[in-house]
Parts: sequence; C-alpha cells; structure tokens
Amino acid sequence: MTALSVPLPDGITLHARIDGPEGAPCVVFANSVLTDMSIWDAQADALSDRYRVLRYDQRGHGASEASAGAMDFARYGADLLAVMDAAGVDRCAVAGLSMGCPTALAALAAAPDRFAAFIAVDGVMRSAPGRAAFWTERRETALSDGMEAIAASTAPRWLPGEAEDNALSARLRAMIAGTSVEGFAAATYALSDYDQTTAITCPVLGIAGAEDGAMPDAVSKQFGGIPGARIAIIPGAGHLPNFQKPEAFNDALLAFLDQNYPTTKEQA
Repeated sequence: MTALSVPLPDGITLHARIDGPEGAPCVVFANSVLTDMSIWDAQADALSDRYRVLRYDQRGHGASEASAGAMDFARYGADLLAVMDAAGVDRCAVAGLSMGCPTALAALAAAPDRFAAFIAVDGVMRSAPGRAAFWTERRETALSDGMEAIAASTAPRWLPGEAEDNALSARLRAMIAGTSVEGFAAATYALSDYDQTTAITCPVLGIAGAEDGAMPDAVSKQFGGIPGARIAIIPGAGHLPNFQKPEAFNDALLAFLDQNYPTTKEQA
C-alpha cells in the first residue's frame, strides 16, 4: 500500500492510496458524495492481487481537504486527472459511484484517451429535473443541524433492508457523519443541476442496485444505448451495491474487466 498526498493548483490537497502490483493495469475508483475511499474496500481486496488499484477521497470528503464555495464537475474531473498524474497513471479503467460517475465523465470528456474502460455505479450522465430543491434542502440541513442529521436520514435510504444497528449501517453512518460540512455543501451545488453527457468510445459497464428507486432504469437508459455497453442490476442492493452486496458486485465487475481490460495476454 502506498499513500499519496496530491497538491492541487488551488492549494487543496487530496488523499489517495495505491494497492496492487507495480506495472499491472490500473483501476481507479471515485467515491460518492458523503463517503470516502473505504467505500471501495471490498473491491480493492478483490482486485489488488492482479490490478493496480488507485483510490482517492473526493475533495471535501474523507481525508481530502475541502474548498470554500460551490463546486462543479469540471473541477471534480480535473481533480481525478490530477490524482492519476500524481500516481503516474497514464491510462486506466475508472469506476465512479454516484457523484463519482459525473466526476469521471468530466475527466473522460477532458482526456478520453486516458480511459481504457468506464464503470458507472448508481450514477448518471444528467441530473433528473427538480433535484436542485432536494440538494438545497440537504445543504441547509447540514449547515443548520450538522452531518449527524444527514447521516441519520441518508444511511437507511442507501442501505434498504439493512438493520439500522448492524455493522454495515454503522460504518456508513460514521462515514457520512465524518464528511466535512463544507465539503458536502460544496458538492450539493454540483449535484443540483448537471449534464455530463459526452461521447464514450471505451467499453462501458453500468451497474445499479435493484432497490435504488429509479436508478436501475436511469442507468439502463443513459448507458445501455452505448454500443457494446453492459448493464448489471444487483439484487437486494440499494444506492451502494459495491458496499452492500460486494460479492455480486465484484462478480459483475471482474467479468467485465476480464473481457475488456485483461491483466494477461492469455485473457486478451
């Protein structure tokens, strides 16, 4: 394991981590709003024997510093490319969870040749109409009542079917509560109204939790029409299928990578 501190031009420092053998094909993971890189622990464990795994905390989340004011996805995408640069990664497969999806798409639009494959996890290219009101309310709640209030209302929605006192729910609540208010507030502006639609020519996998409301249909509609794209719906999972149902998620992810981003010539 190698820890990285990634200084950015605007003075913010991001926290990143690399696991896996040097020289192996790299897979980069971008976390969702209200989580940190540990949301991908099960994927790092499953992949790091044969892939180079690069994870980072998006700006204002986990151990990465927050910036003042509103954020947009052009800046989040530039952050992702800066992390790749710092890690010496020229080309990779990128998986983005929820907010990590438009973050990755912004990076893909800026540097398409650096993407060997793209995995969209419970995230979409375009925000749904009317989301600005939801994110405004969430921002105001965080600023007035703190992140514990956000954790209490969000964790049960994101982990449907999980007891609120089990270990998985406790981990997620702690992750959400540990997110900086400033980092979350900045992200709500980016999430309120965005369109990161871009041409995608690399292999694409769209994954969604079956219990994540309208998200399975949205992922299927927005990514399923891309030539050669695969769609995987994870039974019994909500908004964080990689976290809630890691075995089923990893099976879908590895099947896609083995075909489209193999680690050996024999697999190619």
